[in-house]
Amino acid sequence: MNRIRSPLYAMLLAAPTLALADSLSVEVEIPELQVAEYHRPYVAVWLEDSKGQHQLDLAVWYDHDMRNNEGNKWLKDLRLWWRRSGRSLDMPVDAFSGATRAPGMHAVSFEAEDQRLDRLSAGDYTLAVEAAREVGGREVVRVPIRWPASETTGYSASGSTELGAVAVTIKP
Repeated sequence: MNRIRSPLYAMLLAAPTLALADSLSVEVEIPELQVAEYHRPYVAVWLEDSKGQHQLDLAVWYDHDMRNNEGNKWLKDLRLWWRRSGRSLDMPVDAFSGATRAPGMHAVSFEAEDQRLDRLSAGDYTLAVEAAREVGGREVVRVPIRWPASETTGYSASGSTELGAVAVTIKP
């Protein structure tokens, strides 16, 4: 039997596989606080497996432009993230680190083609968001999720001080 082996044929075979991959969107609210001395919080967003083991960093927002990498030394104030992942990283990391964010809603999205999502096997996960602010507090919000999704699925939780609403959307 003679098989067709062309790039077009290979793309057609791969297309159904790509359609089954999921995308992940995360929205994090940084509340506007009425305090005497306000500093934008450092924020870390990551996924843990059902046993609480770190699986994947999604975002770290911190003051990476400080002179002499001074902003890096305050990353350890994100205590939970720092113990699970941060101390083993050489910041900044192009794939997920960025500047601190002002109060408001902030979104990060990971499309189906993102190779980092390929590392996730099917199962239960927790999206963790940790915020720490100079002359302020520290807070962790956890959102249980199921990966992958057979239909568009949303999950949410809310903080009470340093974080507001946290929403996760998974689309097949």
